[in-house]
Amino acid sequence: MKTQWLDDVDLLYPTLVEWRRDFHKYAESGWVEYRTAAKVAGLLSDWGYEVKAGKKVIHEHARMGVPPLAFLQEQEKRALEQGADPKWVARFQGGFTGVTGILETGRPGPTVAFRFDMDALDLEESSNEQHLPEATGFRSINAGMMHACGHDAHTTIGLGLARILMQLREHLNGRVMLIFQPAEEGVRGAKSMVEAGVVDDVDLFFACHIGTGPSLGEVVCGANGFLSTTKLDVTYRGVASHAGARPEEGKNALLAAAAAALHLHGISRHSDGASRINVGVLTAGSGRNIIPDSATLKLETRGETSTINAYMVEQAMNVIRGTAVMYGVDETVLVQGGAQSAEPSEALIPYIRNQAKQVPGVKRIIDLQSALGSEDATFMMERVQQQGGLASYLIFGTTLAAGHHHERFDIDEDVMKIAVKTLVHCALHTDQLTPILHAKP
Repeated sequence: MKTQWLDDVDLLYPTLVEWRRDFHKYAESGWVEYRTAAKVAGLLSDWGYEVKAGKKVIHEHARMGVPPLAFLQEQEKRALEQGADPKWVARFQGGFTGVTGILETGRPGPTVAFRFDMDALDLEESSNEQHLPEATGFRSINAGMMHACGHDAHTTIGLGLARILMQLREHLNGRVMLIFQPAEEGVRGAKSMVEAGVVDDVDLFFACHIGTGPSLGEVVCGANGFLSTTKLDVTYRGVASHAGARPEEGKNALLAAAAAALHLHGISRHSDGASRINVGVLTAGSGRNIIPDSATLKLETRGETSTINAYMVEQAMNVIRGTAVMYGVDETVLVQGGAQSAEPSEALIPYIRNQAKQVPGVKRIIDLQSALGSEDATFMMERVQQQGGLASYLIFGTTLAAGHHHERFDIDEDVMKIAVKTLVHCALHTDQLTPILHAKP
């Protein structure tokens, strides 16, 4: 059985490449993954999974950074024009583009979940003739949207895993759940799936990412050091007035935003660990002789722990409100994204290491590696761990044509075989972890 299914992954590889390049060509950014999610849901259903989609797996009021309705409708229309199955797209109306596939084995055992993100970045892909997707015809045809972080490969790995696990269902125990998450970029989507109860019964949780530093053939069993983060949009509303004739009648929103930007960067850092803040956008004003009546800031906080990030957010809110009072303007603050800090479960690391050892093509196994950035799968990891389960975040190294979030980003697609085989191993032997799973509260 072992040799046979490994061979099956190799036989599936051309299809993996086809899927990945299809997702890449039709890249869709967060909350508008209509075509991607429809293809995922359709394949899972065809293979015999119990599929839940849309509002069944997305909590409406826990979504963050959702685009305007007109944009959602425009993207839904485009997805249909690009071949998305109308039956599934109807389930995703309004941007509820989450999917889960469930395999009930009928045998006792833990519930194991694997999470894969589906969204692209808001980035125009390179048209340079030396860029492989351009040269071979799978460059993104959707303007301003590009898979420049590998989520097209993540979605494909999830489908490859689903295909093989269904073939191996007689060798599995317990329950398997495959989670296809929208809107990871900007850390906007995972919390809404958590609040919808998607991982409430999960005992073992695995998320993964390709690239991020390790070489092809290297596997990281647990990424640690994820920074908790909060993404904020701030709008100041003042009063416009003629800057020469009636300056005293104006309330300058631009000055409020500028003062806020300076004072936000002056927030004292935290002694218990790393803390960050950045104002990345300040937009205000319409003319040199008009006192600006509106201004917008886009900023983020980060912290080595969720507690440190909460401190940064609290201090930022004090600055935002204080400058509004100073300049006599009104402020509105919207949370557009967020993630927790999280650490992999210590007990899972040797288990993952033992599974990766059995995978052809794996040359080096690293137990732990710092992630440095932020990732909203941490919401899922945290919920599973709070309930006594185990969770980890794997990294599968690959050769990159350019760095993540770069217009010429591309991958060595062989990483997908390594990832599928490793995750299949992780699903096949979960009975080994039953004795060390914490009792559910």
